[in-house]
Amino acid sequence: MPTPDGTVPTSLPPRTRPIYVYFGLLTLLVYFLAPEYLLDIPTAYMMKNRLHASAPEVSLFRLLSGIPLYVAFLFGLVRDRWNPLGWRDRGYFLLFAPLTAAVFFWMAFTPLSRTMLLAGMILAMATFRLIFAAYQGLIALIGQETLMSGRLSTLSNTVFTVAIILAAFISGLLSESLSPTQIFLLVGGLMVSIALFGLWKPAAVFGHAYDAPLAAGSDFRGDVRRLLRHRAIYPAVLISVLWNFNPGLYTPVQFYLTNKLHAPDDTYSNFMGFFLIGLIPTFLLYGYLCTRVTASRLLWWGTLIAIPQMIPLVFVHSATTALILAVPMGMMGGVATAAYFDLAMRSCPPGLQGTLMMLVSAGWWLAARGSDLLGAQLYASSPEHGFFYCVIAAVVVYVLILPVILWIPKHVIASTDGERNLALEAEVINEIKA
Repeated sequence: MPTPDGTVPTSLPPRTRPIYVYFGLLTLLVYFLAPEYLLDIPTAYMMKNRLHASAPEVSLFRLLSGIPLYVAFLFGLVRDRWNPLGWRDRGYFLLFAPLTAAVFFWMAFTPLSRTMLLAGMILAMATFRLIFAAYQGLIALIGQETLMSGRLSTLSNTVFTVAIILAAFISGLLSESLSPTQIFLLVGGLMVSIALFGLWKPAAVFGHAYDAPLAAGSDFRGDVRRLLRHRAIYPAVLISVLWNFNPGLYTPVQFYLTNKLHAPDDTYSNFMGFFLIGLIPTFLLYGYLCTRVTASRLLWWGTLIAIPQMIPLVFVHSATTALILAVPMGMMGGVATAAYFDLAMRSCPPGLQGTLMMLVSAGWWLAARGSDLLGAQLYASSPEHGFFYCVIAAVVVYVLILPVILWIPKHVIASTDGERNLALEAEVINEIKA
């Protein structure tokens, strides 16, 4: 409950180690087993090699199977409104992990066809979104309540990067070694591990997590009204969209390396792997700085460093040079990525952490897939200068983040990680009372 002076009381300093352990393991499980990562390569090869689909047909399959990703905020709203089994977020793990596993078991014992594969992946993506919404909402809630949003952003982004690298590596092995039936059975079996994880209830995470004012909601109409009136959500979502709208990073880089530089096909995957690895040191740097420097300064510093991230590729004339530059290019984006995730957690309205975090997730996917389509068109527009156009477009979009930072309510980003923010606490109270 609020204190007599109208602020939100803070507890003793949180026990950080069990919080790190819990969310480290949960992040690894959720991202590694996410169908959009672990099954992206295997299903693409099923379409290509077993169902004889063309490249445009595989691309369309990826676009359509991702429909639940684009409306992820709906799953976040469900998370914030519904309490399955009376266990809140753990109820989502316990209920929807077995349900997602059941979808994969159904796919395993159904004859492979384009219709089955598309329907199964859409259904699995949808049920898994509820698991993901619970994870995102919980980490944002705990980040706000324990004043650890910056450090949990560092943890989440670091483990996420490791998880998707592992998922990409393992998915390639699955495609080469197992049949579709075996792949779906294996993934379905692994999915049960999330349900088992839901049985764990560490006191440092769940002690009074849902009793605090930051977890308070209202009725459906009231929640929607509060969400729309919460000024901080708009710059948080827009920055995420702009940051992930990179017309030069995916298909254009792949074609530039293999067609323009005549590099082997695996050069692109190696480039992306090194690029992701490069993010990790600056994620960790953010975790160190966020307790010493305000979120506002880290947003500005991270953005300014990240703006020229893609420019080095314009001067690349060999595959070897591209691979060497991939790590420093990744490092240029680490502070910005962690700062934007930190901002999203700080910007969540009380009781609507799942909704906002899934709005950010939806914006991420729409921006990434939309910008890749634009980048492919820019690349194809000029055999000589197409890739240069893609890089310039990426730089221009990143520059647009700077004026959006000015739009963020100043009190949201005025404090360091672990520092009480009385203005933000007062805003929580006002929202609850409204």
